[in-house]
Amino acid sequence: MPLTTPSSLLKALTQPVAIFGAGLSGQGAEALLLMLGVPSVIYDQKGLEFTTMGATQHQLVVFSPGFPADHPWLVDACASGLECMGELDFAALFWRGRVIAITGTNGKTTLTEFITHALLHVCEPAHAMGNIGRPFTRLVADTAGGSEADIAICEVSSFQAETIQRFRAEAVLWTNFGEDHLDRHPNMESYFNAKWCLVTRTAENKVFAGTSVNRFAKKTNYQLPVAAWIDTEDQPADPQLSQTVFAAYPQRENFLLAAAWWRHTGRDLGKLYEAAQTFRLGRHRMTRVTEIEGVTYWNDSKATNFHAVESALLGFDAPVHLIVGGKSKGGDVAAFVGRIAPRVARLILIGQTRPILASACDMHRVEYGVCDTLESAVQEAGFAAKPGEHVLLSPGFASFDMFRSYEDRGNQYEILVRKIVSIAKPA
Repeated sequence: MPLTTPSSLLKALTQPVAIFGAGLSGQGAEALLLMLGVPSVIYDQKGLEFTTMGATQHQLVVFSPGFPADHPWLVDACASGLECMGELDFAALFWRGRVIAITGTNGKTTLTEFITHALLHVCEPAHAMGNIGRPFTRLVADTAGGSEADIAICEVSSFQAETIQRFRAEAVLWTNFGEDHLDRHPNMESYFNAKWCLVTRTAENKVFAGTSVNRFAKKTNYQLPVAAWIDTEDQPADPQLSQTVFAAYPQRENFLLAAAWWRHTGRDLGKLYEAAQTFRLGRHRMTRVTEIEGVTYWNDSKATNFHAVESALLGFDAPVHLIVGGKSKGGDVAAFVGRIAPRVARLILIGQTRPILASACDMHRVEYGVCDTLESAVQEAGFAAKPGEHVLLSPGFASFDMFRSYEDRGNQYEILVRKIVSIAKPA
């Protein structure tokens, strides 16, 4: 079935559409416009610059989540009378199916993957998309807008949520809330409010929020309906999950939210437990790399904020040599180090945040080493760790100071573990 263009967009699509951002979201928007037979021009800070002179060529701007609302290009575009909408909003106008939105500080990618996996397990047409790496526009283009039976499971970041106007979800699952992205959001309440935009566009009885979300909402006088409160912290073990990735925290929290939504929809809960048995975590999420001379090495490169690191450390009952550091995303580093201090044997510091982490370690009397490269960090951690202990890469910061992505960081770590630490320790 061909895509139907909303009448509200017909006039705007008579001229080429300006796309802000040449990444995955921009490429997805370009593909959707190509399907519509509408030309586009991609503007990117590493390529073609957008100017007020260029604005005269367009009536519509579709922008990637990397562009905050106060970005000069968006300000100029709006001042020139152009309609500006985020990539999620643009895609939503053409999607025929349903949307389930997943957000949170941590766990949202895993929850998105798991719910998609569970729906496919019961033969429902589900598609993981959004911040997970497949833009909504790309899904719309690939499926020609989908059908009424299709379910889009959309991972939504705060960058995407803060500007949504047309995007609507049948339900929102909000995993947790902690410090993150304070380099973009001026404070925690601003960060929370960005995600809150999803709640305001969803029916009250279709919001499912974890304990830490409810705690912050109550503290800051946001009114979440009581029905949305899901107890996701400190819950007893579930024997039915003992052999699954959801047996322990932090993944236990994801299953509890999935189960709350699944039960609400009237689906068979037994089928969700069946799906949990065959679900596997994506790479770089608390992945056991190997054990060498009694020391176990773990890759948690996807941990790009403090909350993720703290959650990872909860899973260890033996000393941990933690490789931490990277590109700052804001937040109280000293408080973070103070919280993790009782759970680590030693910190090995890498990346741009090494100086501030070192100062925090001095403040809290935490043993640490400073390394210029990931290679030297792996080597130092491997030599210091004793049999029965753990070496964990759980950086707590963005990867872009030293690596192309968290995947690149995790891949390099695994290569280095196998290459360097397999060398016998000196006597």
